[in-house]
Amino acid sequence: MAIRKLAVADARFERSPGQDGEVFTANLVDQRHGGPVTIGFGRYGPDQRLEETMAVDDVMIVLEGMLTVSAAAATVTAGPGEIVYMPKGERVTIRSHGQGAMTAYVTYPHWQEARP
Repeated sequence: MAIRKLAVADARFERSPGQDGEVFTANLVDQRHGGPVTIGFGRYGPDQRLEETMAVDDVMIVLEGMLTVSAAAATVTAGPGEIVYMPKGERVTIRSHGQGAMTAYVTYPHWQEARP
């Protein structure tokens, strides 16, 4: 795989699997490209809620808006320029606020392959 620059303009957003709300993902690098990680963008509409047990280690960088991530041991709120790490096996609730949010993410291994 060659060096690449990734931009939101390159993203093709799809509804996050298993979600009815306004939560979308766009993988720009994943198993189809031969790399060991998945890299992409996430988009959350206003006041959305996503509950999930993490099937992979996930690093989420907030680019716009604000997200609150809750787990059994902690709750964190992150805004632009802040990073949230969610370890594999952790049960999390991700909630966007009134303005929604845009994120970038990196997962290991590939989240699409790890989903039940």
